Amino acid sequence: MNQKLFYSLILIALGALFFIPFLGSVRLFDWDEINFAEAAREMIVLRDYLHVHINFKPFYEKPPLFFWLQSAMMNIFGINEFAARLPNAICGIISLVYLYNLGEKLHSHRFGLLWALAYLGSVTPHLYFRSGIIDPFFNLFIFIGLVNLILASWKRERLGGGMTAPKSEWTYLLIGGFVLGLGILTKGPVAYLIVCLVLVIYWMLGRFRWFITPVQFLTFSLAASVVSLAWYGLDVYLNGPALMREFLAYNIRLFSTPDAGHVGFPGFHVIMLLVGCFPASIFAIRALGSLFIERNYQREFKRWMLILFWVVLVLFSLVQSKIVHYSSLCYFPLTYLAALTLVQLEERKIQFTNWMRVGLIVIGGIYVVALIGMPILAHHMDIVRQYADQDAFSQGNLDARISWPWWTFIPGIWLVLVLIVAFRWYNQRETAQASIALFGGMAVFVTLTLWFFIGRMEGISQAAAMEFFEQSQGQDVYVKTYGYHSYGPYFYTKKQPPANPNYYNDEWLLRGRIDKDVLFIRHASEGPTLLDSLPDIRKTGTKNGFVFYRRQAR
Repeated sequence: MNQKLFYSLILIALGALFFIPFLGSVRLFDWDEINFAEAAREMIVLRDYLHVHINFKPFYEKPPLFFWLQSAMMNIFGINEFAARLPNAICGIISLVYLYNLGEKLHSHRFGLLWALAYLGSVTPHLYFRSGIIDPFFNLFIFIGLVNLILASWKRERLGGGMTAPKSEWTYLLIGGFVLGLGILTKGPVAYLIVCLVLVIYWMLGRFRWFITPVQFLTFSLAASVVSLAWYGLDVYLNGPALMREFLAYNIRLFSTPDAGHVGFPGFHVIMLLVGCFPASIFAIRALGSLFIERNYQREFKRWMLILFWVVLVLFSLVQSKIVHYSSLCYFPLTYLAALTLVQLEERKIQFTNWMRVGLIVIGGIYVVALIGMPILAHHMDIVRQYADQDAFSQGNLDARISWPWWTFIPGIWLVLVLIVAFRWYNQRETAQASIALFGGMAVFVTLTLWFFIGRMEGISQAAAMEFFEQSQGQDVYVKTYGYHSYGPYFYTKKQPPANPNYYNDEWLLRGRIDKDVLFIRHASEGPTLLDSLPDIRKTGTKNGFVFYRRQAR
């Protein structure tokens, strides 16, 4: 067995060990996780895999590829949280192996391992592979598409030699375009937009030198179009332009307005990457400066990664909707830059400087304080209530009866030990052991945090509502939210297509001659709402910031 295959198998085993167990131990989270799982579930219920539906109505915001993957898992493992999250766990395994093999090709075996380890052991990159959101596959397809285009340009210019780019340039262009097309089919044409922006910036910085020919770019684009048009074109042909019109309107809204209340300040993604991609982010900062890199193609790849990083960061800093995973494509170049720094630390070309120490202490300290402080504050809810939002819903969430035993301190204590060990080895210039201890320990830290905290956070934020939805399963009733939006009433009631079209008419549900009972749920508020004033709607209970009602059919 050769070295690459052996370590690829090791990474597959590590990815499976970290990403797959306990995927279904906690409910899906509103909005995105439940939204996407519900789209996959409705494909199964309707037996319609060509169109995307939510609440059994056309859903134009996302193309179907990720939902196909989820529905495939649901057909095998059942309609549940495990099946909804399993595609991203598989994506995580693929990503680790791909980064190792790409890093080994570009630099060395050790570099490939450090790149994969930096991705595995940084907080949000690791966390996303244990989620049910679209972005991990979307980002991987974009990255692979761009890498193949880079390799095509190197083959054309004879840069990197036969070992780095052994295939023909046309093969790389077709592979890259095909994979980018999968990205378009996952989340939309923004995949193509990002790659084009990266190419334009690289072309401009290269003083308008043509690194690929217009014909080659057209071939790359056509390969991407063929894949994506297999669905987009077929839907437009069968159903007219409604899909494209609504999809474009949705994306324009995301860019121009804070969609669904996701508003933030211009530096939002800078902070999210610095804190979320810890500890890779601390080492990546050093690689933003000058490093001694021996080979021309290695320097060129660093330039490509810097351009990709800044294009994504600037683009989504300009977008008005601020959501953490919008900048998650930055994880690939960021961890690449971190691996560059780690290798040069091992080779003693650069020093483990004081600002690196400070960065690890400050950001690591934020995590330690948060995870040790949370169980402490949970036993002093009077203090938490003083500083939490004072609205009735937020205060009601804090009424959730959640136990916080002594072992919930373990993740915070574990992180302290990991940082101490890593610091000691870095200071002793045992950088290889230090990096393994730091990033391997962080992978364990994320796992422990999920085990001990995520269920408790779900219990505070949404469990009462999801329990309400689950209890309605099997009842011949309508279930509706009032005054807020949630995908829980669809997925967790195991809703079937409504036989009565009046179901979509809120006024009919509130005042009309209903054909079966209606269960309403709303957020707690300071004063009464319309639900409290209608004579035939009865309040049935409250729990943890949620208020429940029933309207009986007569």
